[in-house]
Amino acid sequence: MALLFGATTVNYVDRQVLGILAPTLTRELHWTETDYAAIVSWFSVAYGLGLLVMGRVMDRIGVRAGLAIAVLVWSLAAMGHALVRTVAGFGVARALLGFGESGNFPAAVKAVAQWFPKSERALATGVFNAGSNVGVVVAALLVPPIALGLGWRWAFVATGALDLIWLTLWVALYRDPARPPREDTTSWGSLIGRRQTWAFIVGKALTDPVWLFYLFWLPKFLDASFGVRLAGLAAPLVVIYVAADVGSITGGWMSGELIKRGWSVNRGRKTALLIAALCIVPTMFAPAAGRLWVAVGIVSVAAGAHQWWSANLYTTVSDMFPREAVASVVGIGGCAGLFSAFGFQRLTGTILQTTGGNYAPIFAVLGLAYLGALALIHLLVPRLEPPEATLAAQG
Repeated sequence: MALLFGATTVNYVDRQVLGILAPTLTRELHWTETDYAAIVSWFSVAYGLGLLVMGRVMDRIGVRAGLAIAVLVWSLAAMGHALVRTVAGFGVARALLGFGESGNFPAAVKAVAQWFPKSERALATGVFNAGSNVGVVVAALLVPPIALGLGWRWAFVATGALDLIWLTLWVALYRDPARPPREDTTSWGSLIGRRQTWAFIVGKALTDPVWLFYLFWLPKFLDASFGVRLAGLAAPLVVIYVAADVGSITGGWMSGELIKRGWSVNRGRKTALLIAALCIVPTMFAPAAGRLWVAVGIVSVAAGAHQWWSANLYTTVSDMFPREAVASVVGIGGCAGLFSAFGFQRLTGTILQTTGGNYAPIFAVLGLAYLGALALIHLLVPRLEPPEATLAAQG
C-alpha cells in the first residue's frame, strides 16, 4: 500500500510541475491561452492511448514489471521538459509524460484487487489515490523555490529524479502475488460489449476533464482572478489538495464501512458517489466568489469530493469484473476520460481566448458533471454486479 501511495505521489508531482509554472512560462515564452491548451491536451491524448496499452500490459505481465517500465518512461519524460522551449517541444514532452504516467492507475487498481477483499478495496484505493493530492502539495512546496532559485528547467529535473528513487524501492521490495500457471486475459471486444464497462466509461468521460482542469488550469485561474503569482501559489494549493486527500480516504472508508454494516455493494458505492456529486455542485460559484480564500474554500470542497468520487468509481471495476480483467477495464475507461479531457481542454482555451478570461461558463460545467455521470451510471447498471455470463478469454 505504501509503495502504491508513493507511485501515485511521484506521478502527480511530475504531472503538476507544468501547471504550477504555467503563469511564469506563459509570460516568459509568450504563450497564448490556446497555446497552453494545446500543450496540456497532448498529455491527455497520450495518456488516454497509453491507458489502453498499459491496462493490457498489467493484465499480461503483472504489476511489478509493468509499473516499473511505466515509471522509468515517465521519469525520463518529466526531466525531458528541461530541454525544450517551443510550444511543439512542450507538447511532445507532455505526450511522452502522459504515455508513461498512464500505467499508474491500472497497475494500482489491479494490485488492490489482488491483495484486498471487497470490503477493504475502496479504502485501499482511497489511500493510494490520496497520493495524487500529496503529489500536488509536494510539487507546490518544491517547485516555486527551485524555479525561483535555479530556474524553471531545474524544477523539471529535480522532480523527475524523485521517480528513480521510488523505482529502486519498488524493484527491491514488491512482488506480484502467486498467479495460476496461466491467467486468462479477457478480450477488449468482450469487455466493450458489457454495460458494466460502459458505466465506468461514462463515469470517467464526464468527470476526468474536471480533475485535469483543476490540475492544469487552477494556477492560471488564481493568477488571472486574484493575482496569485508563483511565490504565493503554495498556500492555496496546499489547502485545496489536503482537502482532496481527506476526501479520498474518507470516501473510500465510508462505502467500505457501509458494506461491513450489511449494506449491499450497490447501495454502499452509489450512496458514496451521490454524496460526492452533491458536494461538487457549488463549485460553479467559484468565479463569482470575489475573495481568494472564499474561492479556495469552494474549490477545496470540490477537490475533496472529486477524490471521494474517484476512490469509489475505481472500486466499482473490481466489484463488477474478475481481477484478470480489472486493469483492462480501467484502461478503457481511463482512455475515454482522457480523450474527453482533450476536447474540454481545447474548449477551455478557446472560451478563455474569446471571452477575455471568463471562467464562469467553465465552472458551471464542472459543477453539474458528476450528477449527470451518476444518473447515467445508474441507468446502465441499476445494480453493481458482475456481467451475466463468465467473461471468456479470447487471446
